[in-house]
Amino acid sequence: MGGDASEPIQQPARLVDRAARLGRCTEDELLLTCPSAAPEAAAQADPWRVLRIVSEFVEGFDALRGVGPAVAIFGSARTREGHPHYDAAVEVARRLGAAGLTIITGGGPGIMEAGNKGAKQAGALSIGLNIELPFEQHLNPYADIAVEFRYFFVRKTMFTKYAQAFVILPGGFGTMDELFESLTLIQTGKIRNFPVVLYDTSYWGGLLDWLRKQMLSAGMVSPDDLDLVMTCDTPEEASDIVLRSMRDDTWRADAEGRARDGTRRCLERAALARRNLRDVG
Repeated sequence: MGGDASEPIQQPARLVDRAARLGRCTEDELLLTCPSAAPEAAAQADPWRVLRIVSEFVEGFDALRGVGPAVAIFGSARTREGHPHYDAAVEVARRLGAAGLTIITGGGPGIMEAGNKGAKQAGALSIGLNIELPFEQHLNPYADIAVEFRYFFVRKTMFTKYAQAFVILPGGFGTMDELFESLTLIQTGKIRNFPVVLYDTSYWGGLLDWLRKQMLSAGMVSPDDLDLVMTCDTPEEASDIVLRSMRDDTWRADAEGRARDGTRRCLERAALARRNLRDVG
């Protein structure tokens, strides 16, 4: 599964033109812009845009076909080399790569670069899934396979489809997006045996406390939902959690099953309440 760290496994897939370089809107922005300002133009453009979206899925599937067991590493693009989180991401990726796993990141700087660098140090396959932004984000030099996406939702599908675990280091809004999307997919049974590991308990502690004090106390989540998140403070712990899930595909089954059962019970109670209201009416 590993490759020669000195030679790319595969030439990077076609890179899209940079919106920032050309001074135009990104494709995501064009897709998500409300059509009320120019409804006729949107009506003509949007059906054809579907073909571009489909082609992007095809390009991603084609570039990543045959990728073996993999882990996605997320975190801030703003983390500089030499920061403890950067060094930790390198070491997590190096350990997992040495164990035979492919490493997938967002392909950019910061923690993404660190993850790809650690994979290269281990001689493992290193993948970068970059995104078109309204400002420059260059692909880091440590990816063997590089795919650049126009659409965030297509890119996020590739992370979840080809990774069997997420290791999430401190980051911002984008990192939170990946975190909560993965938890939602696990909670609703869309993905299974999928550990979500948060690195640095001091960074994530405030968020986890808020989930308990606000969401849990208000009944918006169940205690079992919070068990979907695991925390750690060393690269050894992070890699051990991921490798255990790879070796034993039943390890996370109970925790994930309890979260799904809790969601199912809530939906059943809501459906029963609606029926009772109809009967009373």
